[in-house]
Amino acid sequence: MRLEEADPKGLIRESYRIEGIGAPECRSIFLDWALSLGPGTDTRLALRRVIAEYGQDADHPMTAVLKAGLDGAAEARRRGGRRGRRPEREAPGAG
Repeated sequence: MRLEEADPKGLIRESYRIEGIGAPECRSIFLDWALSLGPGTDTRLALRRVIAEYGQDADHPMTAVLKAGLDGAAEARRRGGRRGRRPEREAPGAG
């Protein structure tokens, strides 16, 4: 994956340049980064790419956030909706 696809707005790159940045700011930037990925982008692959590019500083809070994101990234699953749910029950005494 090209770096331009993995970090399309340069958010991860810039986070490593911010002096004194903390974990809360890194988590916020991470969320913005995740939302900026193009449709169909493999998030795990993008995370691996930006970690390989920028994550050499193991003590940087963004490195920890990226690695936690990689550990927590799961395959996308359909959530919500009626399909697959059990039919609703009528209230006792109704009907």
